[in-house]
Amino acid sequence: MDPHSVCVFVASGETHCQQVRSFLEAAGIPTSVRGEALRHTHGLTLDGLGSVEILVAHSDAETARSLLRSAEAGKFMLEDPDEEEEEGK
Repeated sequence: MDPHSVCVFVASGETHCQQVRSFLEAAGIPTSVRGEALRHTHGLTLDGLGSVEILVAHSDAETARSLLRSAEAGKFMLEDPDEEEEEGK
């Protein structure tokens, strides 16, 4: 990891962290994390305790942020198979 890594996302706990990391890494963006150890023992965030910063290399930061914005906007949502069946009737 680039020694000048930058935070591109702050996750609420370990599960949220791993979801976002997997998404970025599937897109070819290596990640690392920095955060409270509380997330490992309690799996929650309370007033920032347990939050996790997801870091990427400075050179990947804009791509990572763009992907995260697209995901937040719903561009990566999967269709519900039950809804597709009803539409086809």
